[in-house]
Amino acid sequence: MNEINVMIVDDSAVVRRYLSELLTRAGFTVIGAAADPLFAMQRMKRNWPDVLVLDVEMPRMNGIAFLKQLMAERPTPVLMCSTLTEQGGQITMQAMSAGAVGFVTKPKVGLKEFLEDDRNGIVAAVRAAAKADMSALRRTSPGAPRPAAHVHAHARSPLAPGAQDATAVASDRVIAVAISTGGVQTIESVLTRLPRTAPGMVIVQHMPPNFTASLAERLNGLCELEVLEAKNGDRVVNGRVLFAPGGRHMRLKRSGAQYVVEVFDGPLVNHHRPNADVLFKSVAQCAGRHAIGVVMTGMGDDGACGLKDMANAGAKTAAQDEASCVVFGMPREAIRQGGAQQVVSLDELPSWLMAAARSSDADA
Repeated sequence: MNEINVMIVDDSAVVRRYLSELLTRAGFTVIGAAADPLFAMQRMKRNWPDVLVLDVEMPRMNGIAFLKQLMAERPTPVLMCSTLTEQGGQITMQAMSAGAVGFVTKPKVGLKEFLEDDRNGIVAAVRAAAKADMSALRRTSPGAPRPAAHVHAHARSPLAPGAQDATAVASDRVIAVAISTGGVQTIESVLTRLPRTAPGMVIVQHMPPNFTASLAERLNGLCELEVLEAKNGDRVVNGRVLFAPGGRHMRLKRSGAQYVVEVFDGPLVNHHRPNADVLFKSVAQCAGRHAIGVVMTGMGDDGACGLKDMANAGAKTAAQDEASCVVFGMPREAIRQGGAQQVVSLDELPSWLMAAARSSDADA
């Protein structure tokens, strides 16, 4: 795509002005900047954008309602614009589940300075959104929510980090996943179709602080699995999914006969924190042939090198296929670098994971 047309919908005049200037400097064509969705729709009917940057709280019509209307009538790549707050994270997760392909985070203070900084990540997010395959996003089919009683049963117990949960069965197998742009609906589609007997999972989803907690909370209410934002020392047990916290790395370690995760601070690795290669390399070292690795939708190449390390260590590995990816960048690199032993569609991935786990058991 040579020219990318962008529409900005935000009730803040500061955001509209400085975000327009930022995107114009980066080579995008800002075809409009509207204060609310109703004004935006009038302009969009005359000139439809390739990417929409959409605020959440606006007069007359909020961003979530507009997003749902847009996805029903004419699916378009949308980046949600939200503040770095717990409430903002929960609302953003609703938006991502409704079809937004990504989000940009704006601070409560220093907004003008943030928007003037070319290193704020917004330009890369818009480019990634412009590459999104909206038909792939619409083909995802998340499972139905579980009854509320099941949700409460999965609440994190008040144990100290690393404390033993007598009811949890240590996982002999470990599933490691890397996922980024388009990942919220995609990972929901997989996790809602896995049984409680699935091996323990460790996942890097590229997100900033606050957002992974909201994602885990949402998925914990939809899945048979227990889904948590990881804390240092958490055990990897059957039926449990641990997301690396936004803004922190995660790696796998052994503690006796068990697997646990280490959550730690550190510099960005290839522009990411958490970084999937950091996780995958640790899984290769700790779990070897007892591991299963998957690289899913996302922009860039994070996870490709680590997946190859896992394959070389005897793990079973796969990449999501292009037809079902919102953005095929990360899986493409995993395939190109030779780390993906198989290419699997999104619909086939849950059954493939369980078959790979059974095959690993037979090989043990």
